[in-house]
Amino acid sequence: MAKKKREFTTFNLSFLDIMSCGFGAVILVFLIMNHGIVEQKTELNEDLLSEVNLLNEDITEGKEGLVRLRNTLSEIDLKSAEAQGLATRIAQDMANYEAQIEARKLDGYTDSSDIERLKAELLSLEAEVEALRRASQDSGGNNARDFIGQGDRQYLTGLNLGGSHIAILLDVSASMLAEKVVQIIRLRNMSESIQRKSDKWTQSLNTVDWLTAQLPVSSHYQVIAFNTAATSALPNTDNKWLKVADQPQLTTLSAVLRKITPSGGTSLENAFIALQKLSPLPDNIFLITDGLPTQGTTRPRGSKVSGQARQQLYAQAIRQLPANVPVNIILLPMEGDPMAVSELWQLAQSTRGSLLSPSRDWP
Repeated sequence: MAKKKREFTTFNLSFLDIMSCGFGAVILVFLIMNHGIVEQKTELNEDLLSEVNLLNEDITEGKEGLVRLRNTLSEIDLKSAEAQGLATRIAQDMANYEAQIEARKLDGYTDSSDIERLKAELLSLEAEVEALRRASQDSGGNNARDFIGQGDRQYLTGLNLGGSHIAILLDVSASMLAEKVVQIIRLRNMSESIQRKSDKWTQSLNTVDWLTAQLPVSSHYQVIAFNTAATSALPNTDNKWLKVADQPQLTTLSAVLRKITPSGGTSLENAFIALQKLSPLPDNIFLITDGLPTQGTTRPRGSKVSGQARQQLYAQAIRQLPANVPVNIILLPMEGDPMAVSELWQLAQSTRGSLLSPSRDWP
């Protein structure tokens, strides 16, 4: 900044000239001179203050620029370190590849022979994959019968769907109509067509459809419907194993189940006794129910069965199960039976089966 030129007013009056003008004139002259000096000091102070402010601004900008430079240097150092590390890894990889190439050359391989060998290995792997795919299609239940759930979802249930002779026990007692006792009572007073369309019963039937769609095609199955009694769901097939590969029969089974109206009590003991009449015995069991039994092989004396009594009936029933056979349980919700989950879970664990309590929109 250019410095402002300092100007001073010069008075060329002699002492005689001033004295000749009188005392008043002397005072006036001194006042004029003093005013000029004050103005000059004010201008000088303003100029100095402006220069100081400019210098402070320059210092502030310099500090900010210094901080930016330091940050830039730090970023450059970091990128430089990363680049050096990457360069080192690339050099190591190149050395490894070159060593492998030299080793292959010493073994008599050429570039073309390696490529041909890799192509042969790839073709072999593709052939194995295709063979596995055909084998999977031959043994998968989806080929015997299609079942598509809501949204074409995939099912990860943990259920063991294998076996050569698979038994499905379907609870058809009145409690399979709904989750709550009040709802069951209301539905029992409605027409059978409405009862068969209840949400819980529909879910049970869809579960049977889903299970039969997943079973291996080469296996055999039987669906036993039970309430106070137990019988094969498909007429004229008692004590017989059915072929999973027979798709028309599976379709007929699904239609027959949808004509059943849930009613009566629940006898797990009769259901398990029915398994003993199958020859050979099942090697995998699926139990679709909503709780503990309300009777044994005969009707109870009273109209109400306590929770303790239901546990005793259940303990009596599991004695009729074939030994060393996994029991996979699909437990639908039912109020007023708090011990069902615990007891049935222990059964699944002790037989190396699984327990599934599905959501309302499954399968």
